[in-house]
Amino acid sequence: MMQHFVRPEGAPPVNNYSHAVAFTGPMVVVSGQVPVDSTGQMVGEGDPEAQIHQIYANLATALKAAGSDLDHIVKLTVYLTDLADLDTFRRVRDEYQDAARPPACSLVKVAGLVNPAFRAEVEAWAVVPTAS
Repeated sequence: MMQHFVRPEGAPPVNNYSHAVAFTGPMVVVSGQVPVDSTGQMVGEGDPEAQIHQIYANLATALKAAGSDLDHIVKLTVYLTDLADLDTFRRVRDEYQDAARPPACSLVKVAGLVNPAFRAEVEAWAVVPTAS
């Protein structure tokens, strides 16, 4: 079970994230995902949209392996090397996640990631749905 508190009374406005998400059930924590495909090749050098699509594909793969999925993410931490990519991140994120039930989210602008060509990295916490 998940309950999204997108904008509790007295909280500032949000841009498709929840101020808080309450949940019950087992959790899975996904390490930071980067724009690398299953063969280890970087995807989308110089193309933040392609990179973020690959990151979401990697998130989906990791969550599926752990018995969860993108619909059950309760918290994202997003690392961007260039805040000019923020609108692109938001647009791609909204293709994968339900805007009516957005996860809690933190965004960090970083000087660089492990590969200088990476423009983004995303880590996630998700609930593992249980049969009711």
